[in-house]
Amino acid sequence: MSNLDRWLMIPALILPAAASAPAFAVQYLSVEQAQKVLFPGADQFVAKPVTLSAAQRSAIESASGVRVRTAQVNAWRAKQGGKATGWFMLDEVYGKHEFITYAVAVDLDGAVKGMEILDYRETHGGEVQNPKWRAQFTGKKAGDTLKLDEDIKNISGATLSCKHITDGVKRLLATYVAALK
Repeated sequence: MSNLDRWLMIPALILPAAASAPAFAVQYLSVEQAQKVLFPGADQFVAKPVTLSAAQRSAIESASGVRVRTAQVNAWRAKQGGKATGWFMLDEVYGKHEFITYAVAVDLDGAVKGMEILDYRETHGGEVQNPKWRAQFTGKKAGDTLKLDEDIKNISGATLSCKHITDGVKRLLATYVAALK
């Protein structure tokens, strides 16, 4: 076998392996789909983006114990027949290495109505998409403990995703109180 043949063998071996490598990024829902899942009766979602002031960021961090990474809050007011039914908030947290995009629906009393994972990009820990795990957040309000291994169960092999999503929901509930209520 000549040197040229050996050099041609490298791409011939790598390309099929790369083409068959599994893709880990999964989009479960679009924003519009998540809005309909979390507010099935709503007929209108009014975008209400918020830029947090320094005082609001400080209040959120103090109330939640979670750092506010960005001052921008992606929020929509859900309405049915012209009447407000709650808030839909879109956010991202780090899993272990990649962002997880999720949404939280909050009712008019400030309680979590539901939580959905929209995009999951990690290689491990996708079990956070499990409906039973996500249901643990339903009914939680700002000021509730919302701590992994206390009122939110951990998933073995998905610890960082579970912790960061739990912290994210806690931060969004504090954001609701500080900026949307």
